[in-house]
Amino acid sequence: MPVSLRVAFVGDSFVNGYGDPEHLGWVGRVCVRARARGHDVTGYDLGVRGDTGADVAKRWKAEVRARLVDGDGALIVLSFGVNDCVERDGRVRVPPAEAIAHAGAILDTALLSAPVLFVGPPPVTDDAVNGRIASLSAALAAVCADRAVPFLETFAPLRRSAAWMGEVAAGDGAHPGAGGYATLAALVESWEPWASRLP
Repeated sequence: MPVSLRVAFVGDSFVNGYGDPEHLGWVGRVCVRARARGHDVTGYDLGVRGDTGADVAKRWKAEVRARLVDGDGALIVLSFGVNDCVERDGRVRVPPAEAIAHAGAILDTALLSAPVLFVGPPPVTDDAVNGRIASLSAALAAVCADRAVPFLETFAPLRRSAAWMGEVAAGDGAHPGAGGYATLAALVESWEPWASRLP
């Protein structure tokens, strides 16, 4: 395994860590802890607020290509789906079949250049949106399983988390603060597919 690892974290505002007063989110936290344990990791946060899977599909390739270079180990971590499930102007932003198609296309291309992990979408406070997120999360897990891509299901454990749900409710209804992101970071850190990729 290479002694250095470049990780492109691609996704939405949860990848970006929006709402965290410490500006770390879960991405920053897992990278900080990996470095503290002696792993040579360079993390690139490619999260964009409001992005759906359709938006990620348009931009991810060029952004990742510019950051993952020959000579170092490479890993792509995808995480999106909540914005797909939100209604805008009375319609779900991305219909489920379309959301799954985008995810599959991204995975098929990404796997040609680097190993890929997928961190599933987390819950919000809106019950109707949560129903769609839970359904999409299960469908994304199946798409990943078809391609032997490890998928971390976050919806159920975070729905049970007082830190996550409490901070989301106290905030904008979608994004937590530092404690919620620390909870998500802990799920990623304890996930074997992530831990086993660290150099």
